[in-house]
Amino acid sequence: MNPHLSELHPYPFERLRDLLKGVSPADGLSPISLGIGEPALPAPELFLSTVMAEKDGFSRYPTTAGDPRLRQAICGWLSRRYGADDLDPARHVVPCAGTREALFSICQAVAGGGNRRKVLMPNPFYQIYEGAALWAGAEPVYVAATEKTGFLPDYAGLGETVLRDTALLYLCSPNNPTGAVAPVEYMRELIRLSARYGFVIVSDECYGEIYPDESTPPPGILGVARDMGHRDYTGLLAFHSLSKRSSLPGARSGFVAGDAALLASYLKARTYFGSTIPLPIQYASAAVWGDEAHVVANRAAYRRQFDAFLNELDGHLPLVRPQGGFCLWARVPGGGEAFSRKLFERCNITVLPGAYLARPDGSGVNPGADYVRMALVEGEARCAEAARRMREVL
Repeated sequence: MNPHLSELHPYPFERLRDLLKGVSPADGLSPISLGIGEPALPAPELFLSTVMAEKDGFSRYPTTAGDPRLRQAICGWLSRRYGADDLDPARHVVPCAGTREALFSICQAVAGGGNRRKVLMPNPFYQIYEGAALWAGAEPVYVAATEKTGFLPDYAGLGETVLRDTALLYLCSPNNPTGAVAPVEYMRELIRLSARYGFVIVSDECYGEIYPDESTPPPGILGVARDMGHRDYTGLLAFHSLSKRSSLPGARSGFVAGDAALLASYLKARTYFGSTIPLPIQYASAAVWGDEAHVVANRAAYRRQFDAFLNELDGHLPLVRPQGGFCLWARVPGGGEAFSRKLFERCNITVLPGAYLARPDGSGVNPGADYVRMALVEGEARCAEAARRMREVL
């Protein structure tokens, strides 16, 4: 077996199952899951009707590069959303089956077997980043993203020795799990560092369409680069998905866009390992990338869910509405693991201990140990009910 298999950590939800093993929830309370960030809003009717209209496409093999209709729709959306109006659908976009596998495989393509050994990532983080680095034979570098740093990793502060040995940097904005949004100037500084030291920025923007203020959407790496005059997007890749934006996690439809030279090599690699999207799903994806009405409605639904939850717990926990995404990163009494067990036992509520989404720092302190991640995806009434149960325990 590949020796890197032994380096992979158990996935957070495996650890959660072990934590709750043998714990029986209170009788008479229906389960409420705030652990897995799985959107529960209905799929857009436009997507479903397009799949049915194009169902004959299931009889044909899709190409790795994706259908031109989808690539054109993606470029149109990137132009409208971020002002990146100079993207060539044939060169600057590669569709992928969701972004999970692409966020993993891009690291193999960029960092696997190269002279540069380091892959930078925020801490806490989405565990795919770590697994991707380990599987590539690279060294994951965990950069603190704590309350002290505004939940943004200080990549610029790592110093020249680390940055010169960096192959790839993961940026996640809005961040999973903290909900922090990287501001424009922060992204500009990362782009300057990328140009100076020659590493690739992988910007995971999958939560970028869920935010509390309609007038202030989170910036994206491609839009910031364009405004800086970096029209070739050298070293920059943005990852987006319909899973969160359009409540379509089961469609497995996403894309990576940016540096054309990088994507040409990555596409060649994907002809060997890349999961392609069935044609009806591609056509339906093209349709919903062109529609904003359902996305605006989704954001409104999430705002109501946050309002319901936060109103019930006001004064009981130090909760801060995230700048983006649908997760609360909450500091809890007794630490994340003990709090998670108690909630499950007393309330039949599942949340995810923050320690499972982070690694200990140099002094042995896990920056997620005092936190839990709560994904507010269960609907307004269920979110309010979860908060009421939680309040009684608190």
